[in-house]
Amino acid sequence: MKLVFAGTPEFAAVSLEALLQARHEVTLVLTQPDRPAGRGLKAQSSAVKRLALDRGLALSQPDRLGDSAVHEIVAAAGPEVMVVVAYGLILPSTLLKLPPRGCINVHASLLPRWRGAAPIQRALLAGDTETGVSIMQMDAGLDTGPILLQRAIPIAAHDTAGTLRDRLAALGAKMLVEALATNPAPREQEAAAATYASRIGKADLEIDWRRPAMAVERQLRALDPAPGARTRLESRMLKIWHGVVEPQADAAPGTVSAAGPDGIVVACGDGALRITELQRDGGRRLPAQAFLSGFNLTRGTRFASAGD
Repeated sequence: MKLVFAGTPEFAAVSLEALLQARHEVTLVLTQPDRPAGRGLKAQSSAVKRLALDRGLALSQPDRLGDSAVHEIVAAAGPEVMVVVAYGLILPSTLLKLPPRGCINVHASLLPRWRGAAPIQRALLAGDTETGVSIMQMDAGLDTGPILLQRAIPIAAHDTAGTLRDRLAALGAKMLVEALATNPAPREQEAAAATYASRIGKADLEIDWRRPAMAVERQLRALDPAPGARTRLESRMLKIWHGVVEPQADAAPGTVSAAGPDGIVVACGDGALRITELQRDGGRRLPAQAFLSGFNLTRGTRFASAGD
């Protein structure tokens, strides 16, 4: 089948690879422009761009999709269907209507739960016990189109946004190929059950130690591998990457009640968190024991909570 593919991160590249393996004819790839990243803030290509160039596919990186020139490029590619996976730009109605079979989206949630930009992180933050992938026929709304295929997977107690993303990417790629081959009948979403997965912002990053330890532990996993949950110690910012929930510590929230080779125990509003991996600003992720060898952190030290 002739198709145009639109996607940007590694999650999307997994689906593009699956389409190529299934011998679909990808006549054009759309991906976002190169963005500055890393310590040097050098412009870096997206995972989808790297794969497209490696496979010799036609590529376009428009800043926006409303220009007539973009419409002409896509129309010239002659797609029967357009596949959109974590692209990051909203498709205008002119593009949605262009392919005969419309536009299909791979979305990393069980729609209508977690419509929007950050479904994996929001599922973890909320403590959901399962998530999944929805293959959706796109319409003009935000992830509101009818569902073609949907499958659930459990969220494990150790899952981070990274591990969950990888599992969902593999599942979504497989389901995408299946949907294109079988053309399943669409079913409408139950709009009244919708929840929204807004983008992760600064307010989501800073740890509030007054919250239950279980909620803080979920925050760590939801922000791993990026951008990381943060806490302040006087003027220093630390990233906390991994922790284990412990029984209630007899201390005010944010207070270190123990610091040793097996971790740093910090009191929370309910329970405590034993931090086992963390990072100082500009440093590397380190196990607690290695971190403490170069950082003086003792019992009674207090981390600031969000809003302090």
